[in-house]
Amino acid sequence: MRKLIESTFVSLDGVIDDTRPSTASRAEPQHWGEPYWDDQHNEYAGKLLGDADAHLMGRVTAEGFKDAWTSREGPSADMFNKKPKYVASRTVTEIDWNATTVLKGDVAEEVAKLKEQPGTNIVKWGTGELDKTLVEHGLIDEFHFWYYPVIIGAGKHLFEGAGFDTTHLKLADVNRFDSGIVVHIYVPK
Repeated sequence: MRKLIESTFVSLDGVIDDTRPSTASRAEPQHWGEPYWDDQHNEYAGKLLGDADAHLMGRVTAEGFKDAWTSREGPSADMFNKKPKYVASRTVTEIDWNATTVLKGDVAEEVAKLKEQPGTNIVKWGTGELDKTLVEHGLIDEFHFWYYPVIIGAGKHLFEGAGFDTTHLKLADVNRFDSGIVVHIYVPK
């Protein structure tokens, strides 16, 4: 069975993104994260990307990633854009991006089917509405929380409003970068 890995950037005060509609663009990860994106960050992200043969994301993340990744060039961009991408959305039925499928029907069932297919890891990018369903159904096998040494003071917080029951996790590994980023890897307990 394939492993589903959640990968999320988090500030020290738990912010993962701006609010919608935007009230604090400074809370967008591309604003506060970029100063820390160095060779160690890129190597870790590249390994996560390279060890996966598919990507999962919600609509908001998919729209942002499409804009970012289709404008990039090089081996990492080519790899990301060519790999199968699955998008969970209640509002769109199609996204014009190479190798992208919008999941239809019950998202938990569809993701469970994806995990049963042959292949390597599936990386889920971003944290938002989709996580409630994935956590409730026990579909995430690893959480990679990238803690950045920055305090935002405004924005959407990790699992804000998710509404699922308490979920206990076990710390499986820690990766520290010279920039101050610390990636905590958690697995279900």
